[in-house]
Amino acid sequence: MFRLFKKKDDVFHHLIEEQANLTYEGLKLLVKYMESQDDSILENLSLREKEADEVRRILIDELNRTFVTPYDREDIFSLSRTIDDVLDYAYSTVDEMEILQVTPTSFMMRIASLLQDAAYEIWLAVQRLEKHPAVAIDHAQRAKALENRIESVYREAVADLFSGPEDVHHIVEMLKMREVYRHLSNAADRGDEAANVISDIVVKIA
Repeated sequence: MFRLFKKKDDVFHHLIEEQANLTYEGLKLLVKYMESQDDSILENLSLREKEADEVRRILIDELNRTFVTPYDREDIFSLSRTIDDVLDYAYSTVDEMEILQVTPTSFMMRIASLLQDAAYEIWLAVQRLEKHPAVAIDHAQRAKALENRIESVYREAVADLFSGPEDVHHIVEMLKMREVYRHLSNAADRGDEAANVISDIVVKIA
């Protein structure tokens, strides 16, 4: 019986780690897209997003079929959801840029790079959660600090948008870029939520 529960523990840890890894890989693709605007990157990012969705579906199925879980059922679900949302917003960012024909700005590049760093910290936190929870919290705090930096860049970007000329062309471009910035900001918010869930889990198991 103990081995059965341990096996289920391993399943949940493995699935969350796989989600976090796919999200980190997705954010690396977001940075590459910002640097090159290569259309093929959108296809690769879409593939990562689909792979992550499948992992999440398996995790939810395991939750529905498992009586004893390594952490609170709600925390496992929330952590999976927030990590998945980060990747979803990374994909929607690139998708919107393609549809709206938005050229990356220096602000977008800075935010994408910080998001990549935050996704890496979340991935490390998830890996350390089982055996080194104190280290997991350290990585979660680093992810939150990066989110604060993203928020600062986001405010700079929005202020810059509204400092341009007051003509129709600029207003149209402003609305397009504002939409892209919103997706990037949402990705950062979900990363911050994931870090909070990790911290909550550690507090509960301490």
